[in-house]
Amino acid sequence: MDKINVVLADDHVLVRDGIKALLEDQSGIVVIDEASNGKEALEVISKNKPHVLIVDIRMPEMNGIDVVSEITKNNIDVKTLVLSMHDSEEYVVKAIEAGADGYLLKGASKEEFLKALNSIASGGKYFTGDVSSIIMNNFVNGNPSAMKSSKPELKEVPFKLTKRETQILGLVLQLKNNKDIAEELEISKRTAEVHRFNLMKKLDVKNLMELSNKAKAYGLI
Repeated sequence: MDKINVVLADDHVLVRDGIKALLEDQSGIVVIDEASNGKEALEVISKNKPHVLIVDIRMPEMNGIDVVSEITKNNIDVKTLVLSMHDSEEYVVKAIEAGADGYLLKGASKEEFLKALNSIASGGKYFTGDVSSIIMNNFVNGNPSAMKSSKPELKEVPFKLTKRETQILGLVLQLKNNKDIAEELEISKRTAEVHRFNLMKKLDVKNLMELSNKAKAYGLI
């Protein structure tokens, strides 16, 4: 990927202008269009086909979580980074359930923002600080109060994971991206990508939430 093409979706012009100014200083990132509401964001994505959508949660017409949900449901080829002022469990869980690739707070530093964007554009996931803790607690440890459901009975496993796939599963559920997994297991990033793809295919899942839920259902974690 020569350049990361980005679309900004936020109903506040000052916020969009601030993000755009930050990104314009980066040689490998281009803001190709903007949207002021959710419906407009979907139209802009359809027209421009960006690599990454940076989207706020609270917007008119259609909120950011519903935008991400539409993208996931329709298999639209764009990565999604939710940029929000909200760090509550409700918003984080809903964003992950919708299929967001990342969740970053608006108070994040420039360095973290760029790290999140580059990580997501490269096929990874990025969830900042306390947000990662919320995800781990709710999706990995099965916090019943947040998930609003009791822990499911273990099902008979219809597949067998290799030792490497089991390692990959554990690291993915720790929110490690492919680069981190490659470094930890001392393998190439491409090999990590292949193992991760095979794992998701074997478990027949499309995102982190589905992977975590199925791993818990089969007693893999």
